[in-house]
Amino acid sequence: MTVAAIAAFVTQFVVQHSESAPDLNVSRWIGRSPEPIAGVASVIDGDTIEIHGQRIRFNGIDAPESAQQCDDAKGVRYRCGAKAAAALDGFLAASRPVTCTFVAWDRYNRFVGDCRRADGASVAAWMVEHGQALDWPKYSHGAYSAQQAKAEAAKVGLWVGAFQPPWEWRAGHGDGGVRTTTSQPRGIISGQVAQSYSCQPRRKCSQISSCDEAQWYLSNCPWGGKLDRDGDGVACETLC
Repeated sequence: MTVAAIAAFVTQFVVQHSESAPDLNVSRWIGRSPEPIAGVASVIDGDTIEIHGQRIRFNGIDAPESAQQCDDAKGVRYRCGAKAAAALDGFLAASRPVTCTFVAWDRYNRFVGDCRRADGASVAAWMVEHGQALDWPKYSHGAYSAQQAKAEAAKVGLWVGAFQPPWEWRAGHGDGGVRTTTSQPRGIISGQVAQSYSCQPRRKCSQISSCDEAQWYLSNCPWGGKLDRDGDGVACETLC
């Protein structure tokens, strides 16, 4: 079998199985891995930066989304996504530039990498240890579980109050953010959302009335990805 035939077979296999493995990218299987990227980073959110025009997603962690809110120790709502982004910005500014080594391409064609500051400090490890992001076992295989345990014990960052894991927030957020929560004072909130939106007919950002509605389409509809043109996990950014 020729190289071209093998490549075609792999491409067909990945496309056919894309629903069961949405994070696979053909270039990861048949393309050459890119070189590390180094430079002064612009912060997109708590787990995504941009260097020289390339979006880079930190491997193995997940930070609150830009529109996400959490509860502080007194139960007061605050924008935990914005706070995580600000914490990351301050951390990166203390030792520039940042260097990211390639791990994979994600389904939004973002460079997924392991990133370190100029002084060698791991960006992902710092974000988890300071409670600004979570270890994401699906991708990290527990690589940052020790840092997370330390943050939880110290009740820093997200752990000072109550929050929903970002991956759950993305999967179930919608309808004005209505949810049911546990009564636990600190830690993770498991929530379910009352869903009143529909994937039919398809909608454009100009036809959507709120950020919450746009995020629901992004998370639940097969065409929702078209609402997030820059692939940062936030749909219709003029609304959010």
